[in-house]
Order: sequence, then C-alpha cells, then structure tokens
Amino acid sequence: MNTISTSSAQPSHRKLIDIPEDVFRALSIKATAMGLNLKKYIEQLLMDEANEMEDAELYRYLASTRPEGKEMVCESEKDDFMRRNGIGQYR
Repeated sequence: MNTISTSSAQPSHRKLIDIPEDVFRALSIKATAMGLNLKKYIEQLLMDEANEMEDAELYRYLASTRPEGKEMVCESEKDDFMRRNGIGQYR
C-alpha cells in the first residue's frame, strides 16, 4: 500500500504507552544499533506496520465498522476524490 506519509507537515497524535522493562531495553538496544533514539525507532516501526497493511484488510474493516463508506458516489465526486489524493490518472 505504501501510502502512509512520514511528513512532519501532517498532523500527528500523541499516545502515552506503557512498555515492559525487557521490551524497553531490547528496543532501546536495537534503536541505538540503527542510530536512532527509541522514540524515533518506535515511530518508524508503527509507520512500517501501517504501510504493510493490505488495502483489502483496511476495506474489510471500514466496511464492517463504517457503513456510510458503502454509499456509492457520483462520477464527479469520484473524480474530485481521485484528483485530491493523486490516484489513477492524477498520479
């Protein structure tokens, strides 16, 4: 899929998480070996995970939890969406 942006211009969200000590230590070591601090390393892991998600998996989830997404759009709405998101002929 590879559509997740790493741009700092995009709004981001903060989330406080608890990490077991042994996991913290292991990730810290791995981050250091890669020349990153732990925060940047965890952010990269999460972005990589999001990038690896399959479109079909995302669609299946959204179709089951957001039924308004099943509503058909007219051609002009579809064209406008594709233009704004750089999809299809607008790449």
